[in-house]
Amino acid sequence: MGVTLQQIAEAAGVSRGTVDRALNDRGRIKPEVAEKIKKIAEEMGYQPNRAGRALAMAKQSVRIGVILQSADTPFMKKVLNGIEDAKAEAERMGIEVMVKKLNGIDSVKVMDTMKKMRASGCKGIAMVPVEDEELKKLIHEFAEEGIPVVTFNSDLEDSDRLCFVGQNALQSGKVAAGLMAEILPEGAKVQVISGYPSNQSHRNRSKGFISELHAVRKDVEILDIQYAYDDSKITGKITEEMLKLHPDLCGVYLAASGTDGVCKVLKNKSLGGKVKVISNDLTTRNEQELKRGLIQFLLGQNAYVQGYSPVMILFDKLFDGKEPEEEYQYTEIVIKTKYNL
Repeated sequence: MGVTLQQIAEAAGVSRGTVDRALNDRGRIKPEVAEKIKKIAEEMGYQPNRAGRALAMAKQSVRIGVILQSADTPFMKKVLNGIEDAKAEAERMGIEVMVKKLNGIDSVKVMDTMKKMRASGCKGIAMVPVEDEELKKLIHEFAEEGIPVVTFNSDLEDSDRLCFVGQNALQSGKVAAGLMAEILPEGAKVQVISGYPSNQSHRNRSKGFISELHAVRKDVEILDIQYAYDDSKITGKITEEMLKLHPDLCGVYLAASGTDGVCKVLKNKSLGGKVKVISNDLTTRNEQELKRGLIQFLLGQNAYVQGYSPVMILFDKLFDGKEPEEEYQYTEIVIKTKYNL
């Protein structure tokens, strides 16, 4: 027979009603008392009645909000697949999941969406953030109100977010640099094209790539970083301009979306394979260009997990009171060539 609420109440020296409020995060109860009760329940091996809990959640209209920035990019469309599966799973257990897709990156829109989700009753938020001090303040405000925020794909350090799910972007950039170092001729010139200056993942990939390539190939000249804002037309234009200024360009590293713009220019100029390209994300288009030899290496970051896990982390916290196992939940850095797709 399972552990009952009454047994936990007796062990904690409180009433059964207090135990119920603590384990279900409802009603007024001192945080230290709730924490003590949850710890005792865990030690006693208490397992909640999930069917009854799901019914209670549905009656309370508990909601999770998800904010997906750059939703129009091929990579984020894969992230959305994970979000949708987690949404279906959570909603079967009585928790509604609201998804807001935003094109591009805009801190004002993110904060406005967060406030609207809070007003609609969301008890947890999963989001792709942007570097912004006001956003950090708002996340702190949410944390103070007991609304946990999980960041994914890009992190917002020094904020009160619960945890982060995504790639170790700095390490990914270093991996890309190590690969580029092996395929560049002596004295080569390399162009780094990033996405948004305000996106921490884009910044850290670029930072990792530049620092590591400088360390392992001091003969290589790294040209000034360019920003394309996840736009293939802009990456193509940057590539055109760099080839005019530097006809001896040997390599391009893309820290964000827009690889197809670069590949199109290289193909039109018959430079495919001559100018080495390393990019991120296992999208259908990128994989096609990899097979054609226009891209030499692709680094994957498990888009599905980045969408699925944040929702389920919030589900576990709201449904079972379970905290995330780690603050940084890094996805695997996968290296693909045309030979191992």
